[in-house]
Amino acid sequence: MREAGCAWEQLEVAVPRDVFLSEVKSWARRIRVEPREIHVRSMARKWGSCSTTGRLTFNVELLTQPAPFRRRVIVEELLHLKVPNHGKLFKALLKAHLGIHRDSRPIDF
Repeated sequence: MREAGCAWEQLEVAVPRDVFLSEVKSWARRIRVEPREIHVRSMARKWGSCSTTGRLTFNVELLTQPAPFRRRVIVEELLHLKVPNHGKLFKALLKAHLGIHRDSRPIDF
């Protein structure tokens, strides 16, 4: 639990929902994908998901996570619109978009 005096730190990290959605749309243009739907809601066990129909869902708690982590989750989910698994092609695209090194630990979804 955080002390009351540290509450301001979380506000610096938090982004409004519309800013988050703008981040997702900006990355979608860069990656050249078009999600059919983008949702932000409470999720019990995942940071994000991508359906086979092109629906992206992001955990609302991402809005309070640091920008590099948000970016990683956004890019991973958008890449699933091109590659439905975490194989070599997916990892190569992730590295190309984020500059991730081989020894970077994957995010568990």
